[in-house]
Amino acid sequence: MNKVLIIEDDELIGHGMARHLHAAGFEPIWVGKGETGLARLRFEQPDVCVLDLMLPGIDGWKLVETARAEGIGTPIIVVSARGTEHDRVHALEIGADDYLVKPFSMKELVARVSAAARRGGRETEMRRGDAVEIAELRIDPDDVQAYVDGRSAELTPTEFRLIYTLAMDRGKVLTRDELLQRVWGRPATHRDRTVDVFVRRLREKIDRRSSRHTFIQTRYGVGYKLEAEPKEESVPAPD
Repeated sequence: MNKVLIIEDDELIGHGMARHLHAAGFEPIWVGKGETGLARLRFEQPDVCVLDLMLPGIDGWKLVETARAEGIGTPIIVVSARGTEHDRVHALEIGADDYLVKPFSMKELVARVSAAARRGGRETEMRRGDAVEIAELRIDPDDVQAYVDGRSAELTPTEFRLIYTLAMDRGKVLTRDELLQRVWGRPATHRDRTVDVFVRRLREKIDRRSSRHTFIQTRYGVGYKLEAEPKEESVPAPD
C-alpha cells in the first residue's frame, strides 16, 4: 500500500483528500502545518506528497525548496488556489513534480497520485538497464543519476526519469505529450509548461556543466531529443 502524505491546513479539504485516497487503496497521512509536514516528509518517507502552498508557518514554497535542498526525492504534487502560469511554473522550477489548481475533482487527484506512485515503482525497473554513455554524459540507472565529465548532475528522480526516457529513444524527437505520458503518466492540458520547465532544469544541470557538448536538443514546434552536439566556440573579439 503506497503511503501518501497530505499537507493541507484546511481540515475539510484534507480529510476529503484522505478519504478518497484511502478508498483508492492508498495509506493517507494528513497534517495541517508546514513544520509538521516537513518532519513527516523527512522521517515517514512517503511514496507521494500532496502539498498546499498557503500554509501557516513554513509555507509550501519553502517546504519544497527545503526538501529538495536536503535531497528528498519524494514526488510532490502541489494543490493550490493560486492558478496563474507564473505560480505553476515557479513551483515546478523549485522542485515540485506536478501541480493541481483548486478546485479540482477528487478523481483527478487520485489519478495524479496514482501516476506519481507508479513512477516511483518504475525506478526498480530502470535499475536493470545498462548505463547510457554519450560523449561526456553518463546516465546510470543503477544510481538513478546522470554524470557530466565524471561529476554528478544532482538530478531529482523526476529529472532522471525524463533524461532516461529521452536516452531510451536517443536521437528521436519526442513530443511534449509523449513525454508527459511516459514520465508523468498523464496527457497534456491547456498551456501545460511542465515538460518545458523540466527540460530547462536539465539544461542547467547538464548542458551548462558539460565541457564540450549540449545534449538536450529542441525541435521547435515538435518536442525534444537527446543527442550530443558540439558547443559553439566563442570567437575572440578583434583587437
